[in-house]
Amino acid sequence: MKKIFLIIAFISQIAVFAQEVKFEARTQKDTYALNEKILLSYSINNDGDNFDAPSFEGFKVEGPYINKGNQSSVTIINGKMTSKREIFTQLNFVLTPKAKGTFKISPATIDYEGKTYQSNAVIINISNAIQAQVDPNDPAAEVGEGVFLVAEVSKQNPYVNEPVTVVYKVYFDPRYGVNNVRETDNPAYNGFWSQFQDMKNLKAVLSKYNGKDYAMVEWRKVILYPLEAGNKPLEPLTITMDVNVPVRRTSPFDDPYKTVSKTISAGARTITVKSLPEANKPVDFKGAVGDFTFKIVPSKKQVKFGESLDLVVEVSGKGNLKLFELPKLELPTVFDVFEPKHEEVVKTPLSGMIGRISDTYTIVPQSKGKYPIKPLAFSYFDLKSNSYKTVTSEEFIIDVIDGPGLAAIASNDVEKQDITKSETFQFINRKTTFEPIDKSTPFGSTIYYSLLLLPLCFIPILFLVKRKTDEYVSDEHGNRIRMNNKLAKKYLGEAKKQLGNKVSFYLAIEKALHNFLKAKLNIETSEMDKENIQQLLVQKNASEEAVFAFINLMKSAEFARYAPSSDDTMKLDFEKAVESISLLEKELTQTKSV
Repeated sequence: MKKIFLIIAFISQIAVFAQEVKFEARTQKDTYALNEKILLSYSINNDGDNFDAPSFEGFKVEGPYINKGNQSSVTIINGKMTSKREIFTQLNFVLTPKAKGTFKISPATIDYEGKTYQSNAVIINISNAIQAQVDPNDPAAEVGEGVFLVAEVSKQNPYVNEPVTVVYKVYFDPRYGVNNVRETDNPAYNGFWSQFQDMKNLKAVLSKYNGKDYAMVEWRKVILYPLEAGNKPLEPLTITMDVNVPVRRTSPFDDPYKTVSKTISAGARTITVKSLPEANKPVDFKGAVGDFTFKIVPSKKQVKFGESLDLVVEVSGKGNLKLFELPKLELPTVFDVFEPKHEEVVKTPLSGMIGRISDTYTIVPQSKGKYPIKPLAFSYFDLKSNSYKTVTSEEFIIDVIDGPGLAAIASNDVEKQDITKSETFQFINRKTTFEPIDKSTPFGSTIYYSLLLLPLCFIPILFLVKRKTDEYVSDEHGNRIRMNNKLAKKYLGEAKKQLGNKVSFYLAIEKALHNFLKAKLNIETSEMDKENIQQLLVQKNASEEAVFAFINLMKSAEFARYAPSSDDTMKLDFEKAVESISLLEKELTQTKSV
């Protein structure tokens, strides 16, 4: 009987342990209309970490919106009351269906105390769109066309690699108030290299549209470089906002405004991209389009034998500087040539890329002499004249003079002396005397006793190693910091592998930043709000510049997962992440040592 009781108690303990962590996904209902929004919530009753969302195929996604808090429960057993307080984390996504049908959302995963937990899958049925009931007294009916979004395209028929500017402008009735503006559907700009211009201090100005007066805000500016010819559609940008609409008051105490949610779209546009002309196209043309200068600059023209010098192949000007390769430098075989170092100093205003790009070759001459560096040609398509142009660098001479190493080479030219032998053949000695190789016995020697006592010397070392190992294992705080440091490096490496895969890349960046903060600030995920992080970093004497850059990087990573992003943008964000983590690591380490 006693054994049965112990088995039941053991099974009960296992059941309680299994129920400690609950990670589940849920929606408010199973069936939605095509034009309905869906709230999908993932919740864990602990402080989870490294949340990995599914792909949400078939839906447009907003979020996640994170909600953290505590929940309490009271249990009364045999008159004894016990209370329990649990941490919970909830991540909410707002989904918009793209098509009708039945969709299965795969399980998400989350980490807790070194273990990975998986949520349940969710099945959602999408039916026909429903007709929204419009109340004629609703202020939304009064908004009408008083708020709209326009996409102004600078050129409808550009050449391949010719810059095109798209400016999104929000127009609204000057009587209205607009706030809480947010993008709900972003264009992908497929077939274009794209870059956003940072919009600061958004301000409404009076403007005319179709002969009528409106208030206008420039919401977004994008520069595009078409990568191939053909009809290239620009997907619409969709914005949702709260509009304060003036209403007729029935009494002096009524609110003169009512707030209405309004969704506006710029509409789809198509850009027809022309191929570059084939007539008179240079053989060495690499796709450069714009207005450029080209040159080769040596760091010095006279060197000693064995010394190195740099040759800089540089293109500067205005055009698609990031989208073509520089011509390769050809040098005499007398030079050892190292792999060139590529450098880009390019700004991207709305008018197009401007700056310079260069390849720096380090070369080492291997013999004395004067060596001409032949001219190198660079071809580009000039948009002003709609014709190809070729720029040729100037020829110059590298003079290699006497220096270290020439004496050694010169010595090889000295006439070789004839080596003569007194005899063509020599006999082997006919009488041989053998002697033992080892003439002494090791027993009783210094080496013998040294080897005999040597193992005893390792005993204190083994005790010291054992002590350090025990301290390392028992140091939970230190182990957690080391684990988080390791995870931060792991996810930075994962982010580098995922360059080009936007969602996976920014998830890995977020995980790397979170684990870095855990290691350096000794905090949990539930404490990881940006104000708390900023305060803790400042308390540890991190500079305002480093803290500001780190917080901005966290915000950028969270937003970029659901915003359009190019490979170049992801590379830039990766470099910012590495630079920001390295800077904070250096400052926090210096503070600790002081």
